[in-house]
Amino acid sequence: MKLLILYGGSFGERVIRNLVNDSEFCKSCDPLCTHCKYERYCYAENIIGTIKFPAPETLPDFIDDPAPYIPTLPSADIMIATEIHPDILMELPTRLNDAGIKGLIVPIEQSKEVSSGLAKQVEERCNNLKIESAFPKPFCSLNREKGLIGRFISEFKIGTPILNISVTNKVISAVTVKQSAPCGSTWFVAKKLVGAPANSHETIREIVAEAHHSYPCTADMTVDRELKDTILHVAGYLIRSATMNALSR
Repeated sequence: MKLLILYGGSFGERVIRNLVNDSEFCKSCDPLCTHCKYERYCYAENIIGTIKFPAPETLPDFIDDPAPYIPTLPSADIMIATEIHPDILMELPTRLNDAGIKGLIVPIEQSKEVSSGLAKQVEERCNNLKIESAFPKPFCSLNREKGLIGRFISEFKIGTPILNISVTNKVISAVTVKQSAPCGSTWFVAKKLVGAPANSHETIREIVAEAHHSYPCTADMTVDRELKDTILHVAGYLIRSATMNALSR
């Protein structure tokens, strides 16, 4: 599967560096880093291009003609577009169709970046052009089994976190990351869980919460109208749920 990434800020860069497994990317355990994730995967060959856009806040509030801001797009299977100006985002389905790109993922880490109304309009344009789309809020809530986006999740092993946990003498002895949050934080949480008492759910929840904040998660800390909670909290619930599900298995 060929992936094209359009991004306008640091979150997009974080996703890219996680996907290529940049050895200088995750420094959360420094100076105790054991390089637990490096050399285990690299999707650099699948990423046909990364295009850096101006951050939305550096552009005019309204762009009457967004076309000049979008370069000619190379052919790909699917695109991730994050931290993109709303008017440019509205233009993307047409440009994707021109390039033969049949999937669009728009992660929402900050409520102000993509309103529910904007997401609905972009989704409608994608539907009219037979482009599969998803607007996960946050990106680590992406969960789909079928279609092009389901294939993307399966091949790139990112989306809603999935863990396998081994327990020896009531202590967590190993944690395997089967599917990571797109930012890579799941690997850090997994490492912090090793050695925890498997029968103390309160301790495990504390470890997960501390690791998730220490990575750190960059999701919005203001209450989202649609979620009725902060996007940061939702991301925390997802990794906590993944941990408890793995323990129950």
